[in-house]
Amino acid sequence: MNKKLVKSQLPELQYIPSDKDGYFTFDLGCSAALISAGFQLISLDKTNPHKAQFIFCREDGIEQVVDDYWADRLEVKARTFFDNIKMLKNRIYSE
Repeated sequence: MNKKLVKSQLPELQYIPSDKDGYFTFDLGCSAALISAGFQLISLDKTNPHKAQFIFCREDGIEQVVDDYWADRLEVKARTFFDNIKMLKNRIYSE
């Protein structure tokens, strides 16, 4: 079963200045892992034309999930992870 996401179905992301309390990363895989683990992406900063910065709500446990991702200890559903990578790439290149 293929589901196509229509741009109008995706929630709008807002730019959040860097001085706000959030977790910031440029890594696509780490961002997909955070979304797969249930953390909320609040913004996508594309002011640099060569890379995008992902901004997440700073919640309890986010640093531990990031540490587990980099240590190869994080377990998420493979299909969910892949779908989140596709969604993030769509966000990067659609605007």
